[in-house]
Amino acid sequence: MTHAYSESYLSDAKDRLSQFFDYLINDCGMKADWVASIFLSSGYAEQFERGNPAILAGMSGIELARVVVEATYKKKKLPEPRYSEGLSPEYWAGWALAEYQWYSGKRFKDIFEHVKLSEIIPMYLVYHEMDVSKFIETMDEKCAIALPECRLKKLRESRGLSQSELAKRSGVSLRSIQMYEQRVNDIDKAQAQTIYKLSRVIGCAIEDLLEKPME
Repeated sequence: MTHAYSESYLSDAKDRLSQFFDYLINDCGMKADWVASIFLSSGYAEQFERGNPAILAGMSGIELARVVVEATYKKKKLPEPRYSEGLSPEYWAGWALAEYQWYSGKRFKDIFEHVKLSEIIPMYLVYHEMDVSKFIETMDEKCAIALPECRLKKLRESRGLSQSELAKRSGVSLRSIQMYEQRVNDIDKAQAQTIYKLSRVIGCAIEDLLEKPME
């Protein structure tokens, strides 16, 4: 798996998202799913998942919360953080979710579309003392149930091709194939030449690789 940013930033990313959720939900009294919504709409979620160092290493989770709220509300006074002892379920949700997003390469938009933040937070009771790999497995299962495999992956596997083999034979980068199969990138918006190269190796029509060929 090729990740969007170096693992050296992962600890910072987990700390930032933990503080971000904990502060806005517990100190500012915002609803969990609204916090997820403004995170997405502000544009900072996309910068976070791409590993922008200015966000992952250049600001605290509290500072991230303030710029996200400012982007949404323009002028809204927020309380000082309480920094309570112990880790809240909201703090843990940020920590685990940052790990899952980095590991899977999925966009926060797609994750929240299928598993709401308000559904992730209660998972603390079951998973907070387990290895994070258990949480990752459960999230993958939930996302798989909500979203069936893309056509590219189905056809590739039906031909007995690995992602690496398809990349080598088609000339399309391994990273691009991974992003299409994870729906991080929309294959329907790919360049025609890219889809053509993939279809030639797989042995199918171009339309067979599109998720919404009739639109």
